[in-house]
Amino acid sequence: MSSPNRALVEKLVSEVVYRQMGIAVKSSLGTPPNPLVVNVSARHCHLTQEAVEVLFGPGHKLTPMKWLYQEGQFAAKESVTLVGPRSRVISNLRILGPCRNMNQVELAFTDAIALGFKIPVRLSGDIAGTPGCMLMGPNGFFEMKEGVIRAAPHAHLSPEDGKFYGVKTGDMMKLRIGGDLGMTFDKLLARVDPSFKLEVHIDTDEGNACGLGPETPVELVR
Repeated sequence: MSSPNRALVEKLVSEVVYRQMGIAVKSSLGTPPNPLVVNVSARHCHLTQEAVEVLFGPGHKLTPMKWLYQEGQFAAKESVTLVGPRSRVISNLRILGPCRNMNQVELAFTDAIALGFKIPVRLSGDIAGTPGCMLMGPNGFFEMKEGVIRAAPHAHLSPEDGKFYGVKTGDMMKLRIGGDLGMTFDKLLARVDPSFKLEVHIDTDEGNACGLGPETPVELVR
């Protein structure tokens, strides 16, 4: 008898865990093909290999510390110090790997205020015309001319998930949050790709505002 594949095992385990935590795995659209995961994304940065080598030394490679929900993505052991306007800093800004083809820093609104930044809400990768900053690592400084953003709340969906919810990349969805502070995010950007698992990302300010916890009921709708 053959063993179930990894995707099926993850789906079955997620459904059991969600039931035990009291989080509904169904939606008003019916039973979704995959359970919904909503994660709060703390401030972090994505770097090119060039930037990593400037900050940590020639030939340096990012070291995975914790694997994230999306396949192949990880929080690295490495972190940097961000130097913002008027020399205000954020220490231990975590790097997420693997390396990308552009440099980007993602902050929450309160982070930006503390640093003296005025940053736009953007989809990851849309950095044209955004503020820059200075990053400091153990081997030196790396100047970003642009790339500091507040990431737009978004949903990662596989094509199977996209078909179920009736969305394609660029469409807007809604995320309904239950609990004591029940609220709805009306502008949740859909991102559909075969490599994605169903997951919604909001930042720390947004997570605190809606009181998101492990037992908070959530629902994704078109």
